[in-house]
Amino acid sequence: MDVNEVVAAYGAAWNEPDEAQRTALLDASWAEDGFYQDPSATAAGRAALVAHIGGFQALFPGRTIDLASAVDSNGASLRWGWVMRNGDDVELEGVDFAELAPDGRIQRIAGFFGPLPPLEA
Repeated sequence: MDVNEVVAAYGAAWNEPDEAQRTALLDASWAEDGFYQDPSATAAGRAALVAHIGGFQALFPGRTIDLASAVDSNGASLRWGWVMRNGDDVELEGVDFAELAPDGRIQRIAGFFGPLPPLEA
């Protein structure tokens, strides 16, 4: 898979309600020992990320996570924008920074919520 397919499979996992299908999407896109971190959570390993996404879906029913930009890559590092939607309404935007494992799957994600903070005057 190229980086766009990897990120698309990873993103699809966030919207997949069936745990077996979500696991299959992450099998294809996420390293077994991958590490995920955002301002509200961490998940070490694929099984932990499967569970974290299930918890997100339970906490925010009806929400989707959708790509909001193309994937930007400089080799083994990636970034992309995303939005959390409730129907047509965007409730949250963010950006993910990722590192790829040697096999091309995601090894690590650092996610950020909202726009960048302003400079202090």
